Amino acid sequence: MKLFDLTGKTAILTGSSRGIGRAIAEALAEAGAGVAISSRKQDQCEETAAAIRAAGGRAAAIACNVGDKAQLDRLVAETRKALGAIDILVCCAGVNPHYGPMVEIGDGAFDRIMATNVRGVLYLAGLVLPEMAARRDGAIVIMSSIAGLRGTMGLGAYSISKAAEIQLARGLALEWGKHNIRVNAIAPGLIRTEFARALWEDEKLVARRLEATPLARLGEPVDIAGAALLLVSPAGRYITGQTIVVDGGVTSM
Repeated sequence: MKLFDLTGKTAILTGSSRGIGRAIAEALAEAGAGVAISSRKQDQCEETAAAIRAAGGRAAAIACNVGDKAQLDRLVAETRKALGAIDILVCCAGVNPHYGPMVEIGDGAFDRIMATNVRGVLYLAGLVLPEMAARRDGAIVIMSSIAGLRGTMGLGAYSISKAAEIQLARGLALEWGKHNIRVNAIAPGLIRTEFARALWEDEKLVARRLEATPLARLGEPVDIAGAALLLVSPAGRYITGQTIVVDGGVTSM
């Protein structure tokens, strides 16, 4: 058995035109999978897909707003048309339109967080799980956060959605395990991405974080890619319902 071989597999990755999602897409493509690159902006999807193809991989660019069910339907249909039946789903797309006290968040911002980070993930999983079950093989990874495991000042509503994603992974793992489908979550710490720029550009915050990080550095997107590759490849075939923490040791202290 080749533990990290994904030859012939097809993966959908939301939020994959940059950051953590792109790093995972590149890793899966290098392992042999065809990857559907998806984010809100088609030009960014095209750029990432082109880079993967230039490196010898298979990739399709399909823009999608994961908070819109019609666009999720299209994402799945276009992926099947371009790359074949779907074996892997990696959900990296997420939003956080509010930073501040939880009681000050407006209904619109809260609903957007939950619609994108939780409801969209569940709906998309529901689109691909039946075909995985028919083949008795499939893997889903949901990108959560250590914010879903502990209190985080200023990110309360976002943290709620990340905790919900952890429970979503557990629930789906229980419901679909009998069909040989594995569902797991990854909980990154502070990763140097555009999404988290406001955090890692805050010198005081970074200084505090590094003091509390055994590895004494911030994470990079590629640091998450290895964990995702493990979870969707034969190497992770007996792992399901788990949340893999990748935070440089922050939550160990």
